[in-house]
Amino acid sequence: MKRAEILSWCIYDLASSSYRAIIMTVVYPVYFVNMVVGNTGGSGDMWWGRVISLSMAIVAVTAPVVGAFADYGGIRKRFMAASTLTSVIAIAALYVVKPGMVFYGFVLVVIANIGFETAMVFYNSYLNDIADRHYHGRVSAWGFAFGYLGSLLSLGIAWPFVKAQTLGSLWIATALFFLVFSLPAFIYLPTDKKTANITGCISKHLGGFTNNARQLWQMRQLKRFMLAYFFYADGTNTVIAFSSIYAATTIHVPNAQLLYLFLIVQIMAILGAMLMASPIDKWGGKPVIVLSLIHWSCITVSAYFITTTTTFFVLCAAAGLGLGTIQAASRTYFASFIPQGRESEFFGLYAMIGKTSAIIGPLLFGGLSTHFKSQRPAIISITLLFVVGLIFIVMVKKPDYLLQKKMS
Repeated sequence: MKRAEILSWCIYDLASSSYRAIIMTVVYPVYFVNMVVGNTGGSGDMWWGRVISLSMAIVAVTAPVVGAFADYGGIRKRFMAASTLTSVIAIAALYVVKPGMVFYGFVLVVIANIGFETAMVFYNSYLNDIADRHYHGRVSAWGFAFGYLGSLLSLGIAWPFVKAQTLGSLWIATALFFLVFSLPAFIYLPTDKKTANITGCISKHLGGFTNNARQLWQMRQLKRFMLAYFFYADGTNTVIAFSSIYAATTIHVPNAQLLYLFLIVQIMAILGAMLMASPIDKWGGKPVIVLSLIHWSCITVSAYFITTTTTFFVLCAAAGLGLGTIQAASRTYFASFIPQGRESEFFGLYAMIGKTSAIIGPLLFGGLSTHFKSQRPAIISITLLFVVGLIFIVMVKKPDYLLQKKMS
């Protein structure tokens, strides 16, 4: 294995985790929902659902095309850098967002999320380049473990800002953390190879995109996996997007304690990712995904009934164990379907499925919360997404390794 490349790849996950932890999970969602919008009658939930859904919809549409352009044009690393910088600038610009500035807060975080999610398309695509197939599970899990470590560091940085209620400065600190720790990836990740006839290759790819999609749909095992991923990724993304909002609004966890709550989740997620790194390689992605979906279904059902802060903390600790596991197993399982040389293109498709699914869950959560004037029916609806995903993943057999020949 290429140690410098793997380490820099993992450190990028550490860098991007500052955005995931502070902006998308713990601090900014609560600030946006309760302070910028105001969550009377669930209106803040609805606006946050729109943030996630719109940004994911844009990424879903653009990811396959951008991924193909980056692969054939030999500019994947530059695209990843540009996407990262876009997200960093938008995060820093959140400094100007004050209570009542709904439109500005909405637009800036949509831009930040588009930049982040697009960068992650290219980031994921490097897995095949830096590690042999039989090491994919553990390297993928290492990446997530570094990400959770980065979340812990981010929470440590966030604590004094939250305590002093100087959140504007926190957004600046988060942007700097993301920028600085992303630099090793742009130095050490493999250099892209430029295709001789870029225009012709890209034109051929785009012209045959519909035909390729039709071929992919005819591949039974890949189709089943993508259907499963569509539903359970939606559930996972929705839980991440609304977990801190649910904790603050329904369980009434104080803002300062939200950091402790997320700290517990990250520590348990690191343990889960590291413990399951080797089993993912030994057992394969599917058994781990199945166990994770059963685990997550139990978590969301339990969240419906919980009323005390202490019990909710225990539940979140249990949830953390399964968080990195399902993400690492899914990425590893999908990588087994990818033809060599088309990593960004296929991970663009992977992102398109994941991001398209993420349009539904947040809108469903926001809509149910607004309709029932309660977040409890909204959280239980996520269980259905995990159950449907479980049904489809059970039907998936071994990956079709003839895919490379069929797509060549």
